[in-house]
Amino acid sequence: MASVRQVQVTFDCADPKRVALFWCEVLGYVVPSPPPGFDSWDDFDHSLPADRQGSAFACVDPNGVGPRLYFQRVPEGKVVKNRVHLDVRAAPGLAGQERLAALRAERARLEALGAVCHLEQVSDDFNESCITMLDVEGNEFCLD
Repeated sequence: MASVRQVQVTFDCADPKRVALFWCEVLGYVVPSPPPGFDSWDDFDHSLPADRQGSAFACVDPNGVGPRLYFQRVPEGKVVKNRVHLDVRAAPGLAGQERLAALRAERARLEALGAVCHLEQVSDDFNESCITMLDVEGNEFCLD
């Protein structure tokens, strides 16, 4: 039997720190401690060559359960729909109007952080409600 591997979720973006701090607020993640010898990530960043400064940032689950999120600067902007996205479990175990109310409350919280609502899908005979959102750089994610 193969052993289970940990995963890191990597985001291509223009402003890694901005996007990382947004996701910290969304998920309750934190910025990890800077490398030994540095008082802050800003100090570490300033030690890098000029072309590497601001090129990456990360955040982690403070409980050590969820995957590390890594944000890397890329030169090109987002041009098409994501092939992979995160589902933020904002209403697990809820159904009907109670679920929709919980999803809408989380949507409002995230919109205050800079997210944009892309599509609200209300439950039907087959699917429960969900809301497709865009993060601060337009990456799709769902409130589920």
